Amino acid sequence: MEGIIVALIGLAGSATGSIVGVLASAKLTSYRLQQLEKRVEKHNNLIERTYKLEERAQLQEEKIKVANHRIGDLESALHK
Repeated sequence: MEGIIVALIGLAGSATGSIVGVLASAKLTSYRLQQLEKRVEKHNNLIERTYKLEERAQLQEEKIKVANHRIGDLESALHK
């Protein structure tokens, strides 16, 4: 009878230890996923801003080309 009681106490201790370990691991995994999600969000925000900057740069380049063309037309009109 004593052996059975000792075995049951050991089983309870092992089960408790396993459950606590699983819960701690799950909590750590959840925390790490949250941190990773924050980093991914920052990265995605950076990518979106980069695309907007590239669009603005292309627009400015086009405006410069138009301005240069107008200047060229004005200069050619002056020389005539």
